[in-house]
Amino acid sequence: MGLVKYIARRLIILIPELWIITIIVFTLIQLSPGTFLDQYRLDPSISRETLQAMEKQLGLDKPAVVQYFYWLGKLVRFDFGYSFYYRRPVADLIGERLLGTFVLSLYSFVISWIVGVVLGIVSALKKYTATDKILTVIAFSGLALPGFFLALVLLYMAARTGWFPIGGLYSPETAKMDVWSAFKDIFRRLQLPAFTLTFGSFAGLMRYQRGSLLDVMNEDYVEFARAKGMPERVVIYRHALRNAINPLITIFGASLADLLSGAVITETIFSWPGLGRLTYQALLQKDYYVVMASTVISTVLLVIGNLIGDILLAAVDPRIRYE
Repeated sequence: MGLVKYIARRLIILIPELWIITIIVFTLIQLSPGTFLDQYRLDPSISRETLQAMEKQLGLDKPAVVQYFYWLGKLVRFDFGYSFYYRRPVADLIGERLLGTFVLSLYSFVISWIVGVVLGIVSALKKYTATDKILTVIAFSGLALPGFFLALVLLYMAARTGWFPIGGLYSPETAKMDVWSAFKDIFRRLQLPAFTLTFGSFAGLMRYQRGSLLDVMNEDYVEFARAKGMPERVVIYRHALRNAINPLITIFGASLADLLSGAVITETIFSWPGLGRLTYQALLQKDYYVVMASTVISTVLLVIGNLIGDILLAAVDPRIRYE
């Protein structure tokens, strides 16, 4: 019952949080220079009357406050508005691309957590050895190397070697393939953008896990377990590791948000048909409703990720209560 009340309370808090986020997003969009119609104003063949008619049709002639509440009223009805550039409902555009981002982010998220946690444990247990130093170099490289640079390097290598296909989620032949062949083709196309997202993410998790486990290994209850004659393997996996993983759960939501933000650049470079690429194109075209809808969805995912992290932390740590 305490869990249900906790989730309900967090969901109620989510309402004012989202409202504040919508104000911030809308304000930043309004403060950005130019509008969607700027590209038409540069065309001498388009008259001023035509521009005024287009401005009225898109609702850009109204004051900013009126535009905000008009968009907010649609948003509470799960209507994200109408795309200026694509001339289609924003919900349809997002629905078409959400699967691509979901597949890429989920795959990268799972791989980065598995690899990061496992290598972090190995690095802590092999402290100051050659293995630890090699893993440390890899981790710092992942943290220091910009994602866009890694993506460009991988794209260049793939183009030169032909080891992996480049450009998009599907190939022109995908529709003609059987299910298994289509799955293998999509899986191969997933590797390069997924590696780009995973490399920086798992590096941070690995260092975080290493530091957390080393801190726990020096705790009194770990030393007491050793003094009782317990095997080192039991001390590590039953006592130390269980408590060392708890701090990682708190960054669950933040790591999910990092993947989504990194997907904007990665999807654009690899021509991946996802929400990040759509948002980038919308920013270039000043397609405000698409940008605001994408930002709100990312914020909701971040809050949900943090909520799931808090629930998992309370489930594995009996010291935490739903208060």
